[in-house]
Order: sequence, then C-alpha cells, then structure tokens
Amino acid sequence: MHSPFPRSKTQMENYTKVAETSMPFARRYLPPKPFEALKMMRDFSKEVAEITDEHGSLLDFIDDADKVADAEEDVKRRDRMKERLMRLREAAFRMEDVIDEYCIRVKEKQPQHGPRWAASLSKTVHSIKTFILRLQIACKIPDEKSVVRDEKVGFERQYFLEKKLNSSRENKNVTFNQLRMDPLFMKEEEVVGLAEPTERLTDWLAMGREERTVISVVGIAGVGKTTLAKHVFDRVHQYFECHALITVSQSYTVEELLRDLVRKLCKERKEDPPCKISTMDRGFLIEEVRDRLHKKRYVVLFDDVWNEKFWDDIQSALIDDKNKSRIIITTRLEKVAVFCKKSSFVKVHKLEEPLKDDSFRLFCRKAFKYGSSGGCPEELKDISLEIVRKCKGLPLAIVAIGGVLSQKDDSEKEWRLFSQNLSSELKRNPDLNIITKIIGLSYDNLPSHLRLCLLYFGMYPKDYEIESERLVRQWVAEGFVTHEEGKTLEEVAHEYLLGLVRRSLVQVSSFSMKGKVKKCRVHDLIHDMIRTKVKDTCFGEYIGGGHDQSESSESVRRLTIQANNDLNRRIKRSHIRSIIVIPGKKEELLSVHLVKKIPKDYILLKVLDFEDCGLLCVPKKLGNLIYLRYLSFRGTQIKVLPKSIGKLVNLETLDIRQTQVCKVPKEIKKLRKLRHLLTPDSVSSSIEWKDIGGMTRLQKIPQVRMEGDGVAIREVGKLKQLRVLRVLCFGGEHITLLFSSINEMEHLQALRIEKSDDRNVVDLTTTSIISELRKLFLDLKLEKLPNWIPQLLHLERLTLRHSDLTNDPLESLKDMPSLLVLSLSHAYEGKTLHFQPGGFKKLRKLNLEHLWNLNSILMDETALQSLEHLNLKGLDELRTVPDGLQHLKKLKFLLVLSMPTLFVKEIDRIGKDQHWSINYGYM
Repeated sequence: MHSPFPRSKTQMENYTKVAETSMPFARRYLPPKPFEALKMMRDFSKEVAEITDEHGSLLDFIDDADKVADAEEDVKRRDRMKERLMRLREAAFRMEDVIDEYCIRVKEKQPQHGPRWAASLSKTVHSIKTFILRLQIACKIPDEKSVVRDEKVGFERQYFLEKKLNSSRENKNVTFNQLRMDPLFMKEEEVVGLAEPTERLTDWLAMGREERTVISVVGIAGVGKTTLAKHVFDRVHQYFECHALITVSQSYTVEELLRDLVRKLCKERKEDPPCKISTMDRGFLIEEVRDRLHKKRYVVLFDDVWNEKFWDDIQSALIDDKNKSRIIITTRLEKVAVFCKKSSFVKVHKLEEPLKDDSFRLFCRKAFKYGSSGGCPEELKDISLEIVRKCKGLPLAIVAIGGVLSQKDDSEKEWRLFSQNLSSELKRNPDLNIITKIIGLSYDNLPSHLRLCLLYFGMYPKDYEIESERLVRQWVAEGFVTHEEGKTLEEVAHEYLLGLVRRSLVQVSSFSMKGKVKKCRVHDLIHDMIRTKVKDTCFGEYIGGGHDQSESSESVRRLTIQANNDLNRRIKRSHIRSIIVIPGKKEELLSVHLVKKIPKDYILLKVLDFEDCGLLCVPKKLGNLIYLRYLSFRGTQIKVLPKSIGKLVNLETLDIRQTQVCKVPKEIKKLRKLRHLLTPDSVSSSIEWKDIGGMTRLQKIPQVRMEGDGVAIREVGKLKQLRVLRVLCFGGEHITLLFSSINEMEHLQALRIEKSDDRNVVDLTTTSIISELRKLFLDLKLEKLPNWIPQLLHLERLTLRHSDLTNDPLESLKDMPSLLVLSLSHAYEGKTLHFQPGGFKKLRKLNLEHLWNLNSILMDETALQSLEHLNLKGLDELRTVPDGLQHLKKLKFLLVLSMPTLFVKEIDRIGKDQHWSINYGYM
C-alpha cells in the first residue's frame, strides 16, 4: 500500500515549497470575513460569465465612444475624451487579464500524473492552489466591474454618447460627400493615367449583351474610381436615351435615392418632377422610375456604394427591356459587385494598379501653374519625384499633396523639409488630413473583428510583406478569430483576410495557383492610418526604427521591437500580450539584454515572434511564458530547444523552420494544444513518435520516417486533425498500415509519400483513399497508375516521380475536375503523350521532366485551354515542338531547360511570333 505522504526529505521539501508559494496570494486576497469569501466562491462561475459579457459590452462602448471623440472639433474637449477613454481601455485590459487568468490558471489547470501517492498529494495541493486562485480572481472581479460602470456612466453623462454618435456619423458623411465633389467636376483634359481602363469600360458600355448589365469599378480609397467612372460616363451618356449620376451616401435611404433618380431623369428631359414626389412611398417611387425608363436605353452611375444590399434596394426600379441598358457602380467593396450577380449580368474592373509614369504628370498639374511635368522647375525636380514616390501612385494623395505645395514658395529647402515630415503633415495639415479621413471611412465601416485584424498590420513596418500563414496564426493566438462549425480557426482567419482584401484595404503580393493569398501588405497611406489608430487605441507600439514615440502611452497591449533595441522605455509590463521582433541590419544580432528580459518581465505573453532576427539562443526562462500560444524562432541561429518548452501548455504554434535545431526534446509531448509543429526536415529523426499520438490537435507535423515496427505511422494515425502528411522510407510492407491510418484522417489535404532507395514496384491498386486531398506527391515505382487517383475530385496538384508508368496516364487523369498542376518526372516510359479533346480543363501548370523515351507530344485543339505555364526539362528524345502548342490561348510562360538542340532551334523560331515568353533556364 502506497503512503499518501512523500517518502524522502527532498520530496517533502518540494511539496512544502509548492504550498508556501501559494500563501502570499492567500494573505493578500483573502477577504476579512469568511462568509463573504464563501459567497464569492459560490457565485464564482456566475461572476466570471458576467465579467466576460461585460468585457464584450465594454469593447463595443469604447468603439462607439472613440468615433464620438474623433468627430469632436474642439481640440481640448477631444483630448479630455481621449484621456477618459484611455482609462476605460485600461479597465478593459484588466478585465481581459482576469478572464485569461481564469481560463488558463483555473479552468484548464490539471494536477500532474505520477505514482498513486504522489498523484493523491498532487491532487490535494492542486485543489488548494485552485481554491486560492479562484478566491484571488473572485476578489478582483467586483473592483473591475465597479470601475468600468463608473467610467461608462461618467462618459455618457458628460458627452451624451448616443446623440453625439449619431451626429458624428452625419457630420462624417457630410464631410465625405464634400470631399468627393472634385472628381465629379473634372474636365476631360484633367484626367491623367486612365487611358487603358477608360477604353475597357467604354467598350463594356457600348458593346456586349442585350440584357441590363452592371459594371462595377472596385478599388482602394483614393485610387481614382470616381474619376474613372465619371470620365467614362461623360464620354458615353450621349449615346443613351436616359442618363443619371447619383452619389450614394453610407446612410442612404432607398426612398431618397429613388427621389434623386426621378429628379435627375426629369431634369434631363426638362420636365418638372411630380408635385407629390416628397410624400411618395417606395412602391410609388419605383413605379415612377420604371415609367421613365420604360423602352428607353439608359445608363445610371451610382457613385460610392458601401452596402452590399444596395442592389436589392434599387434593382426593381431599373427596368430591363433587353436594350443594352447599363448601370455603373463604384465601390471599395468587392462583395457589392458580387451581390449584383443574383439578378443581373456583371462586369468588374478592379482599379488596383497605382499610377506609374503618369504620377509625376498628375503631381505637376496640381503643384505648378503650368499644369504639366514640363512646368516643374529644375531645382525642384528631384524632390518632387521623391514626394511622388512616397505617394505610391495613389491619385488622392498626389492631388492633395500637390495642391498644398502649390501654395508654397518654390524653395527647394522648404519642399525638402515638407517631404521629410510628410507623415506628420498628413496628420496636422487640415488640407491633407482629408486623405486620412477618406481612408479611415473604410476602417470605420469594418466589423469589430476585422478592425482588430487590420490593426495588426500596424505591428509590421511599411512595405513589409507578411506571409498569410504567419499572420492568420497570430490572429488566432490573439483571440481575434471566432470558431465556426466545420472549419478550423485558421480557415476562418483566412476568410477574414480575404474580407480585408475584398474591401480594398489589403494588397495581395502573391497568390497560390488556386488563388489563395500567400503574401500580403497594406498601402503606405493605409499603414499611416493604421499606425494612428494603433497608437490612439493602445493596440500596440513600434519601438525603434526611427519611429516617433513622444506621444505614445505607457499602457499598450502589443510591442514591435527593432532587433537592436534593448526595450528600456517605460511601459506597463502587465498589459503586454504580444512581442514581435523585427530584424535590424543583417549584421546586427539581437540584444542579449532584451532576450533575457522578455520571459522574466513579460510572462503573460500570447505571441512571441523572433522570425529572421539574429537570435543565437533560446531564453533560459522560456518556461515562464505559460500563456504563450504562438512562438516562432524561424530563421534564427538557435541550435537547441530547452526542456522547459514542455511547460508552454497553451502553445498552439511552434515554428523552428530554417534554424539549426536538429532535435526536439521529448517534453514536446506535453503540449496537448499544439496544432502546428513546424520544423526543419532534419528534426524528424529525433522525434519519439510513440508519444505523438496524444497530441490530437496537431494539424501540421514534421515528415514521418517509416520504421520496421510501424509505431510512427500508428501514432500519427491517431491525429485526426492532420492536414499535411509526408512519409519517408516507405516500403511495400507498410501499405495496409499506412492507408488505413490515412483513411482515418478525414481532414487531410496534402499527402507526400517517398520510397526508400530500393526501386521495387509498389502496388497501390489494391488501396484507396477516401479524402478531401488537395495535393498528392508520390515518389514510388508504380508501373501502373492507381485507379483511385482520378477519383480524387478535389485534387489540385499531382506529382508523380520515379513512377516508371508503362501506359499513358493522361487518359485516366484528363477529366479530373479540380486539377491545376500536373508534374511528371521520371514517371513515364512511353514514347507519346496525348492530351485529348476537352481534357485538363482547369490545368494551369504542366511540368514534364526526364521522360527518357518521350519523342512526341500531341495537344488537341480543345485540350489544356487554361494552361499558363509549360515546363519542359531533360526530354532527350523530343526533337519537335508539341503538336497543337499554337492552340494554347492562355499560355504565358514556356520553360525550356536541358532540351535537345533541334527542339531549342524550332521553339525559338516559332516563339518569336507568339504571345508567350520563353525562358531557357539561363535568363
């Protein structure tokens, strides 16, 4: 029988130490009256639920109050409001801290396992500690709720929140509509840099189908949507029997919109509007519009539409008599254009490309009285070009800044000083802060969760390209993402990112082949707006890199630190939840003082990101960071992960890619919440796979080496949430075990199987995969294509390597509905590949490499009609150009590498007159 007490002096000292460390908390938070303490504990769960709800309500209140403060014109009054809001934000921080402390230290804390006597004692100590922690939290809750209520009531009384909020919205709309007038009254000769989109839109308006068509111009604020649409409208409206231009406000009413349309149509025909138009209801107004448009070919421009339901409100009035009538809509929101598809044909022009060569001409037109680039004084040319570059091709900025400089003396010194302080000028100059106001409307129009996601771009420098995977995992760790049934949090976060892209707030730097965002950034002027919001809301702070921190608050939630900064500024450590370290110069190493400071002073961190910084070793006290959810050492110089990594029980993402770490400590198995284990390939051999099966939330893991006993794949088979699986050293004896495990992984999206050195044939025809696979990579000798591959309806990328197939695989693969990329390398022993009629409808990239016997490729006229990239490498017997290459209308790039001389000469001759470009591998 085991004793319930420790057997050794050392064990006794350890348990005594645990109990003693809890006592100061008890002495500090124990209420003076025991009955009050018992009541607190009885109502504890209810109190936690209430403070959680109240925290959400407080954030909504702060959001509305912030808009009121921003709209306040009296500077002193606005500053007082902001100061009071700061106290509310700090209260919100404390409430969030209480909720986090409950979730992590009480709700999910479990006693440690061990021998029965130790487990019993551990459970007792755990119960005592949990009681003390619950009591500690219970004592905090009433104080925080009281502070919040007092501050909220005080703010409402002092500033009449609801009335002010409605007033601020009206004022903002009035201001915005005033700012929009200029583009509507521009003369044709004043329009710069829109020749190509003008021709496209003119063609859409004049030509095309008989049915009513909606033409949407979508783009970022200030990119010139209104200028383009009005310019085209002016060019074509004379060819329509009726025309009208309507400016749509954010707070429009359908009735007023219809009245405006009736008045415009009456004015055009020199008629008086109906005398009772001001009292007509929606039904009568719709009939009035339809009567005036009946049997007439019309064009209507609706400028600046924000609400996706706008088309539902207006479409029934815009009669479709099949006479080539057209509606033009300008909007920042792609979903507005998409919404129109439900009952109309739609054409969408994304005005994404900034002005390039025309930027300087537009600037000179505004800045100098001569109105062209030729009017720029020689001594101001360099500094003018510098200012134009800072505008990043955004017409709104170019026009506004040019207008301000037109009022200054032609002094090179004065203009250079203006350029150096451009960010400050954008904030304080009333003629320039209209830029921020216009851009800021997009921010104000976002739901609260997307605002938080957008603000996160302010944690990175200007022009910083962020990998979408990194960004969404940080959003998840921050708690910005709400769970949706049937989706992972990361999948929901990707939808959030796409929402920001479709609102023209985030620019995509690169897409995947399927069109998924891979890297993204925000425009410099949007970044300026975000940085202002970040500072005003205490969302975060950027330290180092020349940023002006004179106005920054002590209470911030997140820090971005330049690598060479020691973090000596005065900041309330208890509020910090995220630290992102940005690389300095290449030769600079990360401050040792900073590295030691983080796990000692900022123990409540949720996000800690050292990516690409000169970090040499992991902080010794890393295990202190028990709240941590996201930890990245990617691209650093670390060599070892400490055993204390096992203490980070809330960790969801661990990224050690591109480091010198070659072994993962066995303590990793304690991280039961880990979803993304991202490591160098060399790490896989060090993992004790027998312990991995308990980490059931894992979605991404290192490559798995198949061993003789199959333990690794059995354990991996328990990971039901796995999205990516790479198997090495696969042998024929493992077939049944591997595929039975794979079929348990209902969420698996990418599978890569690589055989060991022996080249024996692997028979996969007796297996099958019932899955949602998107990517499949087989490096095996097959000889015969498995019949289950063509049945993978969602497969987008297929790679076959060293397969030595004897039959043409194209016959089986040609009808796969989702296939985008096909790669065959050492995969086929035949002499001919035949792409049959209508085959590979969606294929965009085709790689054919080292097919030793291949001497002819046939492409039927209707095959491969989406192909954009064709790579031909090491096809030693292929002397002639693929028959049918001329039919590939969408082909853009042809890579020809290590090909026979005769082939190169022929493709070079043919390629001179084609729409695609050729790369011979040395360009």
